[in-house]
Amino acid sequence: MAQCVQSVQEFIQDSFVPMVAVLCSEDAERVTRKNNLSFPELLRPFCRLTSEGHLRDPNNQVVVVKGLRISVTGINTRPPQTPELQRLLSQAVSVCQPPEGSPANVITAGDYDLNISDRTVKASVPWYSDWKETLTQLSSSKYYTATTPWFETYRENFLQSMPASEHEFLNHYLACMLVVSSREAVPTEQFLKLSQEQHRIQHSGEYTHPKWFIPNTLKYYVLLHDISEGDEQRADSVYEDMKQRYGTQGCYLLKINSRSGSTGADEQMPDPWSQYLHKTSIHNPELYEESAVTNAVENNIGAEEDGLDPSIRDGVSEAHPLQLDQPTDVGYPGNNANQSVNNVDVTKPQKQASVTSHTTPTPRGTCLTLNDHDHIRQFIQEFTFRGLLPHIEKNIRQLNDQLVSRKGLSRSLFSATKKLFGGGKVPEKSIAELKNTAGLLYPSEAPELQIRKMADLCFLVQHYELAYNCYHTAKKDFLSDQAMLYAAGSLEMAAVAAFLQSGAPRPYPAHYMDTAIQTYRDVCKNMLLAERCCLLSAEILKSQTKYSDAATLLIKMTSEDSDLRSALLLEQAAHCFINMRSPMVRKFAFHMILAGHRFSKAGQKRHALRCYCQALQVYKGKGWTLAEDHINFTIGRQSFTLRQPENAVAAFRHILINDSKQSAVQQAAFLREYLYSMSQLSGDSSLPQLPLPCLHSSQTRVFFGHERRLAEGEKQAATHVSLDQEFDRDLSQLWRELEERVVAVANRGTVPNTFQPSQCCLNSQTDNLRYPLAVVEEPIIVEVVFRNPLKVPLALSALSLLWKFTLKDFSGPQGGTAGETISNEKEAASLKETTALNDIIDTQVIPEFTISPEETKVARLKLLPHKTGELHVLGVVYNLGTGEVGNSEGSLGGDVMCVRGQQNLEIQGPRLNMTKEEKTSVRYGPDRRLDPIITPPMPLLEVFFINFPTGLLCGEIRKAWVEFVNVSAVPLTGLRVASTHPEFFTFGSAASDLTPVTPTAAEHCSAYKTVAVPPSMATVSLVSPAAFGVTGGDRPVVVEIPLSQGVLGPGEALQIPLWLRGPDREGVHEINFLFYYESTEKTAKLSHRVLRHTVFICASRSLSVRATASRSNTLHARERETEERQEGEEKNGSMLVFVDVENINTSEAGVREFHIVQVSSSSRQWRLHKCINPVGDKVTSDAVEKYTFADLNLGNEQIVSSTTPCADFFFRRGLPSEPRRGGVSAGGASQMRRQSLTPQSGTGDGVTSIVKKCSEVELDIIILWKAYVVEDNKQLILEGQLHVALQTIGKESCSLSQKEETQEMVLLKFKPDVPPPVSKPSLEQLSHLIKTCLHYPESYDHPFPQKSLCMVPVTLTLSNCSLAQVDVIVDLRHKTTSPESLEVHGSFSWLGQTQYKLQLQAQEVYRLSLKACFFQAGVYNLGTPRVFAKLAQTSAMCETSQQSAMPALIIINSV
Repeated sequence: MAQCVQSVQEFIQDSFVPMVAVLCSEDAERVTRKNNLSFPELLRPFCRLTSEGHLRDPNNQVVVVKGLRISVTGINTRPPQTPELQRLLSQAVSVCQPPEGSPANVITAGDYDLNISDRTVKASVPWYSDWKETLTQLSSSKYYTATTPWFETYRENFLQSMPASEHEFLNHYLACMLVVSSREAVPTEQFLKLSQEQHRIQHSGEYTHPKWFIPNTLKYYVLLHDISEGDEQRADSVYEDMKQRYGTQGCYLLKINSRSGSTGADEQMPDPWSQYLHKTSIHNPELYEESAVTNAVENNIGAEEDGLDPSIRDGVSEAHPLQLDQPTDVGYPGNNANQSVNNVDVTKPQKQASVTSHTTPTPRGTCLTLNDHDHIRQFIQEFTFRGLLPHIEKNIRQLNDQLVSRKGLSRSLFSATKKLFGGGKVPEKSIAELKNTAGLLYPSEAPELQIRKMADLCFLVQHYELAYNCYHTAKKDFLSDQAMLYAAGSLEMAAVAAFLQSGAPRPYPAHYMDTAIQTYRDVCKNMLLAERCCLLSAEILKSQTKYSDAATLLIKMTSEDSDLRSALLLEQAAHCFINMRSPMVRKFAFHMILAGHRFSKAGQKRHALRCYCQALQVYKGKGWTLAEDHINFTIGRQSFTLRQPENAVAAFRHILINDSKQSAVQQAAFLREYLYSMSQLSGDSSLPQLPLPCLHSSQTRVFFGHERRLAEGEKQAATHVSLDQEFDRDLSQLWRELEERVVAVANRGTVPNTFQPSQCCLNSQTDNLRYPLAVVEEPIIVEVVFRNPLKVPLALSALSLLWKFTLKDFSGPQGGTAGETISNEKEAASLKETTALNDIIDTQVIPEFTISPEETKVARLKLLPHKTGELHVLGVVYNLGTGEVGNSEGSLGGDVMCVRGQQNLEIQGPRLNMTKEEKTSVRYGPDRRLDPIITPPMPLLEVFFINFPTGLLCGEIRKAWVEFVNVSAVPLTGLRVASTHPEFFTFGSAASDLTPVTPTAAEHCSAYKTVAVPPSMATVSLVSPAAFGVTGGDRPVVVEIPLSQGVLGPGEALQIPLWLRGPDREGVHEINFLFYYESTEKTAKLSHRVLRHTVFICASRSLSVRATASRSNTLHARERETEERQEGEEKNGSMLVFVDVENINTSEAGVREFHIVQVSSSSRQWRLHKCINPVGDKVTSDAVEKYTFADLNLGNEQIVSSTTPCADFFFRRGLPSEPRRGGVSAGGASQMRRQSLTPQSGTGDGVTSIVKKCSEVELDIIILWKAYVVEDNKQLILEGQLHVALQTIGKESCSLSQKEETQEMVLLKFKPDVPPPVSKPSLEQLSHLIKTCLHYPESYDHPFPQKSLCMVPVTLTLSNCSLAQVDVIVDLRHKTTSPESLEVHGSFSWLGQTQYKLQLQAQEVYRLSLKACFFQAGVYNLGTPRVFAKLAQTSAMCETSQQSAMPALIIINSV
C-alpha cells in the first residue's frame, strides 16, 4: 500500500472515537451563527486533546489516554444512505488529486525508475497545514514514500460515514451537550427543556436513531455567552446557579465572540475550520467543470450544491443537499422546533466532502479572537477530563461488576483471565458449517452485549488489554450462539485490540480478520463492514511489512458492486507489490491498469489517467507493443475527455510511430482518433509535428538543375546525372578525378585550392560538409523518402517544402551583402494556395500523394529560386488524412479527419574522427545538403549525340556527330571534354578536313579519307604526333573543343563530327565523357560547370592479326649499290614481316566476310616498302622525331592513314599493359609497350641493355579492313583498323591482348612481390648480337663438263647490332648430325679456312670473303655458316650461336 501520512495506530484510534451529541437552543445557535458555524462545527478543530488524560480500570490500575479525539455532532445527524454515500465518496475522491508541481517522486524498483507522483495530471488541492512536517519527514526518509491522499480521504470519509449498528457500540453516543445562550430569559428552564428532549429521543422508543451507548447518558450543560452582546455578570451568576444545580463537573460557561464581525474585517485571523469543512472542497473551477461533466455516473452534482451557503443553512423550507428526499424520517428525531436548529449536521463525516461555490469561500470565525480559540480548547479539555472520562470509568466499573456477579466469577475479570483463556482452545467451526443466524438480535440487557459494551468502552479509552480479553470472551459467546454478525464484530475488534496492545504480548491474529471479512461478506452480506475490516487489516499488515498478504486481502475485496472501491483497493494492492523486499514491478503495473480501468468505470477520469500513466512507465519500451498500445490509447481517450488534447495527441502519436502489431482495422481506428484529437487542438499559427508517415531524413537526396531531356529521334541527349541513377562511390571518385584533370588543364596544369568538385545530386554518401552551390533560375529538387508503417493507406495532400531564405547579392565586394530573411512557414500553414513568395522562390505543391500500407515511397519536391542568396530547406508540410475510400462515418470524414502539419528534415552529419578529442567523444560534423547557396546566373550546356552506335566490331571505325547547345542566357567558353577511354573517340586534328559538314551528307561515306591509287609500292608520309594532340607520348585525356571566337552564345548550337573506334577487347564497355565549360564572366562562387555522359558500347569480335618480324639475309640487287654507298650510315639492313589475319567473328553481328583493304605501318625508324603476298617488306628511314606512315593498299583505293581518323586512333591506341593510366614515359608509345613486355633489369645492368637493343624493333602495323554486313535485308559496309606493335625480332605480336590470364593471377597475389633477381641476358637476346647477311649471285652458270669444280665467291657480312665490342667465331664446317643436312649440302663445300675468330667494334660491319665449291649443277642453300658471338667484356660467358638467317638459295646451272 502507499505511504500514509498517519501511522497505523493513529489511524485506528481516529477511526474509533467517543461520540458526543449536541442539542442547542435557538439563541445558542444564533450566537454561533455569527461565525457562519454551527456549534458542533465550532468545536470540531479543537476536538483533539493536547494533554494526556487518566482513568482507573476495575483493578485500580491507572490507564493513560494519549492524543484522544472526540467526535461532536448534532443529535439528529443522519448517516447517508448507500447511494448517497457512494456519491459522497466519489466526490471526495474526485476532488483529491496529486498536487500540481510537486517534486517528482522517483523510486527505484529493480531495473525501473518509477515516477510515482505523475505530473501529467492537472489538479490543485489545498494541503493540510499540519501535514507539512509529516510530509517533509516522509520525503527525507529512506523508505518508499508514494502517497495517495485520495485513498486516505476515501477511507476517512468512509469510516466516519459508517451507520450505527446494533452489534457494536463504538459509534453510539456516550454523552450529550445541552447548549443554552446566556441571553435566554430563564436559562435553567431552557436546560430543562433540552434535557427532557434528549430523554424523549433516547427512551421514548419513537426513534431508532441515534443510538445511545448506555441508558444513563452523560448530560453536560453548557452556557454559551456572547461577550460582544451579553451581560457578563448575569452569565456568571447563571453559571454559579448551574454549578449548584448540576455540579462543577457537569456544566461549563463558554465565552465567545470577543469582537464584532465588522471591526475585525481588516485583521486576518487563522481559520482552523477550513481544513475540516473545506478539506475536500473544489477550488479549481476547471476541475469542477470537468468532474461535473465527466463524472456523470457517480458524481452527479447539481449546481445548487453550495453546501456552506448560509441562505440554505438558515432556511427551514429548503432542504439540505445532502439530506435524503424526505426532510423528516421516522427513525430520526426532527420536529420543526429542532430542525431549523440542528439540520446542519445531516452528514456524519467530520471532514465532509461538500462542494463549495467557485466564489470566495465564506469567512468563518470572524467574531472569534485567539483567546476565544483557547476558551473553546479549554472547554473541550474540561468536558473530556472532568465529564467524559470519569463517566466512562464509572461505566466500566459498573459493567465489570455486573458481569462478575452474573457469571458468578471472581471479583474482577483480570483474575479470571487465565481461567477463561488459558485452557485448551475450543475448535472453531468453519463458516460454511454455521447456519445463517446473521439476523439474530440480542436484547440490550443481554450479558453477551454487556461484555461487548465493556470491551468497546475500554477500546475507546485505549485500554487495549482489557478490551482484547472482553472481545475474546464475547466472541466465544457469540460463536456458541451462532450469532455470526456479533461474532464477526468481536473477531474484528479483538484482532485490532491485540495489535494495539503496547509491548505486543501476542502476535496479530490475522486469521481473526480473515474470518470476520468472510463472515461479513458471505454470511451477513454486509459489504460496508467487510470493507472496513479489510481497510483496517491491510493497514496493520502493511505496518508489519506483510505486503504480499495485504495485497491478497485488498484484491479479494474487489467486486462488481462498487467500481470506486475496487479501483482504490487495486491501486493500494499495486503499491504493495512495488513495496516488497524484491519489488514486483510488473505486478504493480498490471494492477495499476486494473485500477485505472475501474476508476474509468467509476467516472474518475483523472485517477484513471494517472494509473495508466504510472503503469506505462513499466510497459514502455519493453517490446510489449500490444499492452503499450492499449495503455496509450486509453491515456489518449481519457486525456481527450478531460480536455487535454495535447496529452491525447502525444499518447495517440506513440501508438502510430512504433511498428504496430495491431490489425488494420485497429490501426485505422487509432489513426482516426489521432486525427480527431489533432483537429480539436486549439490551432495556433505554428504547424504541429506529425508522426506519420515516417520520414527518413538521412535518405533525403537533393538534385540541382533541370531534369534531363530524353532523346529526340536520332538525337541522344547526354545522360548527365538524374535522381533515377543509383549512387556508386567508385564511379563518383572516377568523375571527380576526371574533373580534377580538366580543371588542372584549364588552370595551366595545377588544381586551384578553392576547387570544389561538382555534385549535382547529394545524398547520404556524398561529401556534404560544404554548402552546395545552386544557380538562380534553375530548379532544386528535394527527394524525400516516406514510409507508411501502418497497414492502412495514408493520404497526403498539399505537400510542399518549408524553407528559409536570406537574400544576398554576390556581385558586391567581400562576397556580397546579406539582406532580410524570409520564410514560407506562415504561407504553408494556411491551407489556401498562396503565391506571395513565388517571385523569390517558386515552391511546388503536390496536390495528392497516397502511400499504400507498409509502403516506402519517394516524393520529389521542387523549388525554383528567382533571387540569389542562402537557402535552408527546413522540412515538409502537408495535410494528413486517412486514405480510406468511402468513409462510413460521414460526419467524421471530410475536413475533420484531415490535419495540416509538418515534419522537420534534420540530417545528422558524419561522425568526426580526426583529432584525439573527436575520437574519444561522439561528435558529428555538419550535413549541408539542404542549405544551398543560390549563385548568380551561369551558362548551361546541353549535348546531343547523332548517329551514335550502341554496338561496334572490335577496331571498327564509325563517324558520328555531336551537337553542343547553350540553353542559358549567359555565353559559355572554354569547352573541353575528358574521358576515361581517350582511345575510343576523336574529334579529329586541327588540320583535318571536316567535310562533309552534316550528318545526313556523311551517311553513306567512308569514315576514312581515301585516294584512288592502284596497288603498288607503299605511299609514305611524315606526321608529327603534336598535330594530333599527343605530346610527349602521352594519350590526350583532355581535348579542347574549338568554338567560333571561343564563345558559344545564348541559344547557339554547334555540330562537329566525332569518330569512334570499337574497343580492341570484346564485351560491354562503359565509357565516360566529362564536358567542362566556363562562364565568360569570372564569378567568385562557381568557377566552372560540367556535364557527364556515359555510354555503353558492346564490342563484338572482328579479326585477329598476328605479325612476326624476321631478319632478311639478302638485299635486292638494285639496292646493293646504294647500300655500299651508305655504308657508314645504315647498319641494320632490312627485315621481313609476316602478317597472319584470322576471322574470329562468330557471325552474331551478321558479318559475312572481311576484306583486308590495306596494310599501313607507322614507326619512327621503319616503313612498309612492298607487298610480296603475303609478306610486307620494310626499309629504314632517317626520321627520328616524326612518325612515318607508309600505306600499302591491296585494292584500288589508298586510305590515307596519316590523317584523321586513322592517325588519331593510332596515337590514341590502347596500351594493354597499363589500361586507363596516365604518366606515359617520354620515349613514346612503343617504348612503353616494350617496357611492359620485355623483362628489364632491376639493376640497370649495362650488359642487358646493350644486348636488348640488338633485337629491338619499333614498328606498328595498321591493318585496315572492310566488313560486309547484312542487316534488315540491306548490305552495309563496316570499316575498321587494327594495330599490331612489333617489339622484338622473331617474336610474334598479336592485335588482341594476351594479358588477361596473367592479370587475374596478379589479383590473387596476397604476398608482396619478391624483387626480381639481377637479370642476365637470355640466350634468345644474345642470339641477336650479330646480324649475318650473305652476298652472292642468285644464279651462276658453270660448264661442268669442261671444269668439274665450280667456285663461287660469297661475301658474309657481319653487322654488330650492339653498342659494345663483340667477339665472333665463324664456323664453316657442316653439321653432320642429321641425314637431311647431308642431302642438302653434301655436294658443296667451303674452301679455305674452316673457322674465323674476329672482334667487331660497336656497330661495325665486317665483310668476310668466302668461296663455295660446287661439284654439280643444282639448287643449294648457302646459309650454313654458323656464327657464335659474345660480348668482349664478359669473359665468363661462352659464345652464343647467332640466329641463322633465312635460307640463302643459289642456282648453279651447267652450260
